[in-house]
Amino acid sequence: MFDHFDALILARIQFAFTVSFHIIFPAFSIGLASYLAVLEGLHLWTKKPVYIELFDFWKTIFALAFGMGVVSGIVMSYQFGTNWSVFSDKAGPIVGPLMGYEVLSAFFLEAGFLGVMLFGRKRVGPGLHFFATLMVAFGTLMSATWILSVNSWMQTPAGFAMNEAGQFVPTDWWAVIFNPSFPYRFTHMVLAAYLTTALVVGAVGAYHLLRRTAPLRAGTMFSMAMGMISVVAPLQILAGDAHGLNTLEHQPVKVMAMEGHFDSHPNGAPLILFGIPNQEEKRVDYAVEVPKLSSLILKHDLNAPLNGLDTVPDELEPPVEIVFFSFRVMVALGFAMLGLGLWSLYCRFKGTLYSSDWLHRLAVVMGPAGFVAVLAGWITTEVGRQPYTVYGHLMTTQSLSPISAPAVASSLIAFIIVYFLVFGAGTFYILRLMGRLPRDAHGHLGQGPIRTTGFTPAPGLPDSPGGAHHHGNRGGARHGA
Repeated sequence: MFDHFDALILARIQFAFTVSFHIIFPAFSIGLASYLAVLEGLHLWTKKPVYIELFDFWKTIFALAFGMGVVSGIVMSYQFGTNWSVFSDKAGPIVGPLMGYEVLSAFFLEAGFLGVMLFGRKRVGPGLHFFATLMVAFGTLMSATWILSVNSWMQTPAGFAMNEAGQFVPTDWWAVIFNPSFPYRFTHMVLAAYLTTALVVGAVGAYHLLRRTAPLRAGTMFSMAMGMISVVAPLQILAGDAHGLNTLEHQPVKVMAMEGHFDSHPNGAPLILFGIPNQEEKRVDYAVEVPKLSSLILKHDLNAPLNGLDTVPDELEPPVEIVFFSFRVMVALGFAMLGLGLWSLYCRFKGTLYSSDWLHRLAVVMGPAGFVAVLAGWITTEVGRQPYTVYGHLMTTQSLSPISAPAVASSLIAFIIVYFLVFGAGTFYILRLMGRLPRDAHGHLGQGPIRTTGFTPAPGLPDSPGGAHHHGNRGGARHGA
């Protein structure tokens, strides 16, 4: 199956495959840990049982996602020694300590308090249990900090010198950790994690609202998720714009590929909305573009000049087609999330947040959008960095282990089989858990199918998990403010 690929391409495919599986779990667990902390904090503040019921519902899902993220991350890290040993030798003095800090601080913090969060509420008391939940949430953010610091340093290396052995050695750890792209990359990723979680929570809430089941619990999680999307989606677009400007400053070739600019534009560059990049002919076929808009976005000047890939040697160009399309997938999904948030605000204002079936259907469809956007963003970032592993200093061809193509191919095939079996089963089980009704404070499942009318709920929902009035009137008011 891989007869026509050399060891370099196979090693890159293997790393891309494993990291693609891995990244979706931290993207979910980072946001879900914070959501659990919010739920428990609201329960302690308001004493309303619905929040702790939702906490118990989502904590099991978090535990599974966290476990799969840990396992997939361990497998991925072994490739630094097997397939990328030269990179590990040269960048190890910087990458190694940062990865070690992630384990010693963030992972140990998460693992130390995870058991208390999952099983200790009736044993340690509400205050200490809430503290444990906060520590798990803080640990996930700290883990993201270290990992993104490593990745950002590879994108915009700083604070280092080269020794006689050709290794990167740190000269300023503050400059290494807080390198030029780190603040933008960290903000963009954390907001993406919150959006990913909000979309999943909103999809689950919408699914149960469509089934007319457990309206209080389903409506509460749906309302919280839509509120989060309404706030975070526009912030993410602003953060993405700032990140793009930072990338233009430090990695201009990546931006050229993202924009599809094969030619330089001395009097203002167009924004290419759609098209098919033709890297061999150095053009974008069937381009649909807006004149000078790219210069306005990137330089805030309609007539600002922008360089194109014609200023870059062919061997230093990234694969334009991949970067071009993945960037557009990410941006399109970002605006779709913004549209979902704005629609939910309109429905909230009109009092139809809990009764708009079309909004609920869209929320269900948008459930996986966060994962797709995260993967598209990662592809844009990592493929756009090519042909470097450490941008501008270490080529990917110089980072590979002395390993044969058949050896990489055999391990890649094994990874594909095992990953789809193990993580496919885990994902299927998580989806099954999401499809079940949240249990109430007494451990009972939520109501069966109901249709409600004639009540006056506080947040637009029945005033208790079992307090809905059953009238069988599909058009009855099951919504409020």
